[in-house]
Amino acid sequence: MIVVTGGAGFIGSNILAALEARGAGKLVVCDRLRSNDKWKNVAKRELADIVHPEQLFDFLEANRKHIQVIFHMGAISATTETDADKIVANNFSLSLALWKWCALSNVRFIYASSAATYGDGAAGFDDDWSMQHLEKLHPMNAYGWSKHLFDRRVARKIATGSRRPPQFVGLKFFNVYGPNEYHKGGQQSVVSQIYPHAKEGAAYQLFRSHNPKYKDGGQMRDFIWIDDCVEVMMWMLDNPQVNGIFNVGTGNARTFLDLASAVYRALDAEPNIKFQDTPVAIRDKYQYFTQASMERLRAAGYDRPFTSLEDGVTKYVQHYLDRPDRYK
Repeated sequence: MIVVTGGAGFIGSNILAALEARGAGKLVVCDRLRSNDKWKNVAKRELADIVHPEQLFDFLEANRKHIQVIFHMGAISATTETDADKIVANNFSLSLALWKWCALSNVRFIYASSAATYGDGAAGFDDDWSMQHLEKLHPMNAYGWSKHLFDRRVARKIATGSRRPPQFVGLKFFNVYGPNEYHKGGQQSVVSQIYPHAKEGAAYQLFRSHNPKYKDGGQMRDFIWIDDCVEVMMWMLDNPQVNGIFNVGTGNARTFLDLASAVYRALDAEPNIKFQDTPVAIRDKYQYFTQASMERLRAAGYDRPFTSLEDGVTKYVQHYLDRPDRYK
């Protein structure tokens, strides 16, 4: 049995699709489906159970002998969420409780961290997870801080020899795009947000640069296709001897203008990009550059290539967004 928290979410539902394709056994989702179309993310999966987060630990105790691994993707992932108490309860306290349960139950634990832990990037994007290095990072929002708080707790537990799960892996996802993100509203990837404009031949407005070092649309991110993220996680599943906290990006930053242009071109349309001011509310917290350092994951033995921006966007647009059924 494999449990995926946040299993009806974006990354979680893509993990389930990969696990099902592998014939990985009984798959269990822990998530809140609520009243939107989030359920469609898992509608094609054969699931052993769907567990509400409030019943999660009762379920874990009842199935302790059968659970092989927990993929912990459940979190409040909106960088705009301002209720820090809510964020800490979901992103830190729950993660800590799951870590303790996995350590006591001898269950493997693979969890989602985030590139948001790097803040404005002033300290770089090296996934050195020593306590000394982690204390140099300063996230810019409560979401990034909550993920960083848990990473630091993991680092201290390992450094002090505390009991740990038989495998522990934290994954600092960079800018992920792909199918099953539609329930996220304004937190969807820019690819998904641009698509309806490009389909109609209309213009799309990117944020204007307010940093003289970057041209409008020249802000850069490490955009990564969801299938590449899932490949990394399946490799971790196949390599239980690998432990640590790792970046999950391509190692190659690209501009938002590159990304937007790729969406239009995937529809055989000419890019039609305009610019609007970055909202004042987020302007002083806006990242102008992110790029994952991938040396540690490569050193651990992961040798598969990452999908280029143009190829990933084309797959997303042509195989999902531009089809009647856009779900995986």
